[in-house]
Amino acid sequence: MFAAVIEEFGGPGALCGNEFADPAARPGWVTVELRAAALNWHDVLVRQGRYHSPLPHVIGADGAGVRRDTGEPVVIVPALGWGDHDDAPSSGWEILGDLRPGTYAELVSVPQDCLAPKPQGYNWIQAAALPLVGLTTYRALFTRGRLRARESILVLGAGGGVATMAIQLATGVGASIAVTSGSADKITRAVAEGAQAGVMHTDPDWPALARELSPGGTGFDLVLDPVGRWPESVRTLRPGGRLVVLGANASETAAMEVRQFYFGQFDLLGTTMGSPRDFAGLLALIDTHHIAPPAIDRTFPLDRAAEAHRHLETARTFGKCVLEIR
Repeated sequence: MFAAVIEEFGGPGALCGNEFADPAARPGWVTVELRAAALNWHDVLVRQGRYHSPLPHVIGADGAGVRRDTGEPVVIVPALGWGDHDDAPSSGWEILGDLRPGTYAELVSVPQDCLAPKPQGYNWIQAAALPLVGLTTYRALFTRGRLRARESILVLGAGGGVATMAIQLATGVGASIAVTSGSADKITRAVAEGAQAGVMHTDPDWPALARELSPGGTGFDLVLDPVGRWPESVRTLRPGGRLVVLGANASETAAMEVRQFYFGQFDLLGTTMGSPRDFAGLLALIDTHHIAPPAIDRTFPLDRAAEAHRHLETARTFGKCVLEIR
């Protein structure tokens, strides 16, 4: 099969179009003929060698295509081996594309329980863009964040996949959402997608400015922080609010005022990805509410995966970048 293969870890140029061995048949696993594969920042970290993947290797967690055995259109749930408990994954959990060949290819093999029906009305590009960011955001908002209708949310990073997906899911269930960004254009686009307002997090006073956007200026019920700015994020919460942390792109360490935290009665919740039950909940929400498909920034053919990664790393994207495969 043709794939975007990395022979060594490094920059975007490490992704080269090449032939790679077809997936071997094995009991309980299904080969999928991919039609599209979406990019995630996690893919960049895998390409750089952060997850010690075997070489040569095919990266990629997100994909949509056709089951070879039944011909059914499916999306791939990229959390392999989550286990039976929903509070946290098992010790055998892994993300597709870390240690096993991923979706930047014509074919991929995954466990049967990591397949779900392609949502009605989604094209291949939209379907491929849904799984990782949809699963991650659904779990952050609902399973961990306990979001309810008419609550208020702040999401950091208006153009990222989590923020754009959070806008769709939150507004779909009747919650209000505000965003932060380093780009005024991304805030404008987020508002066009359904966010109520936004603030520039390049302003040193952005937590206070964001708090003013919350109902009554008292703080948000829920904050999603996919970049790692905990000390600032917690200042935007109402007393008793919940901070859900699901990334560390901006900072990998955080120093917080302990008294401020416990006197505020805040919840600090960590999350990443999600279980097959979370994904079933996401699909049910899409079926029962008016949830728009993921926002798409750009598409690239599979043999231009390196160019797609360069574009992703510019941080000028709004929504998902997707590789078209067939």
